[in-house]
Amino acid sequence: MNSRNQDRNFWLLAALGALVAGIGVAAAHRMESHGHVITGMNNQVVWGLPHVFAIFMIVAASGVLNVASVGSVFGQAPYKPLARLSGLLCLALLAGGLMVLMLDLGRPDRVIVAATHYNFTSMFAWNVFLYSGMAAIVVVYLWTMFERRFNAWSKPAGLAVLIWRFVLTTGTGSIFGFLVARQAYQSALLAPLFIVLSLAWGLAVFLLVQAPLYAREDRHLSPQLQRRLARLLGIFVAASLYMVAVYHLTNLYFARQGAFETFILLGGGIHPLLFWGGYVLAGSALPLVLLFHPRLGGERWTLAAALLVVLGAFAWLFVFVIGGQAFPLDIFPGYTATSSFADGAVTRYTPSLPELLLGIGGVGAAFLLTMTGVRVLDFLPEDDYAMAAQE
Repeated sequence: MNSRNQDRNFWLLAALGALVAGIGVAAAHRMESHGHVITGMNNQVVWGLPHVFAIFMIVAASGVLNVASVGSVFGQAPYKPLARLSGLLCLALLAGGLMVLMLDLGRPDRVIVAATHYNFTSMFAWNVFLYSGMAAIVVVYLWTMFERRFNAWSKPAGLAVLIWRFVLTTGTGSIFGFLVARQAYQSALLAPLFIVLSLAWGLAVFLLVQAPLYAREDRHLSPQLQRRLARLLGIFVAASLYMVAVYHLTNLYFARQGAFETFILLGGGIHPLLFWGGYVLAGSALPLVLLFHPRLGGERWTLAAALLVVLGAFAWLFVFVIGGQAFPLDIFPGYTATSSFADGAVTRYTPSLPELLLGIGGVGAAFLLTMTGVRVLDFLPEDDYAMAAQE
């Protein structure tokens, strides 16, 4: 592709990303101006569809660094040329997720208070340091890879990133695990569950972004590396499905969680459909078939599996975040409480268009940052030969 066509394509894609991000900001402004009454949220469901997008991008931002960690920390040479792009995607996804999170709070101007006054007994306060620290460490990590004088520090920096991203994802899972006001969430398993989920979601996002970026530069991963990444994604998907099963089986063991599990897995309307059809079948079982079937090898099937993993992630998060709030609170265990506030009733939630646009706007912002980073700095390998030489 000649230089003129590359310039034109970049500006078209950048304009598209800016437009989508701008629409998301406009949707947030509309919700800010009219209040959350125009959304599907209410007194029970206070975290809506934008939080599904935000949590996905933040968790995937941690997992997308898998490729960099395998290359820098564990010394697997074939992955090292991909480490820069891995770091860029981490920063872009983290920025996009935090954008959605801040704009969905209802008072984004109050972020100054959150940044200057800390309640260290709250998991939310700890996450302010985890997110900003993650961005800072990844920037240092990328610096060690770009500056030849500091290449020797890439492994220590990569190790620091590896540790920090596990801590960050533990913090994200702990936001729910420490939330005693919602019996659907309170579980020590959520921290390791989110870590395992991040591995699958992050690698799926990396594969989906890497393929078109390389294609527009007429570059391709070697078949050996493609197979390695496909197998790695399959392992992560299987591990995620196992951890989700353990989480639900643990809940089923406790009598007080039986009603909630029945709601999520069987009688909760859209939630069982999304869980079994969206996450288990389409987001886990089918990708495993595509990734491990001996006759379905190749980049096309790997990308199809990665796309299904991402769609399954959104299905699982919707069930987890929305379903966990829609299920009625058991305020007085063993007693029946009645009032005019719909005690014991399942809450209905239907996402509104502004919520959807805000979530997609965060994806647009991440896309714009990725395209700009690739354009400005050398985040892609120099050529196919350099990549193949690592095999």
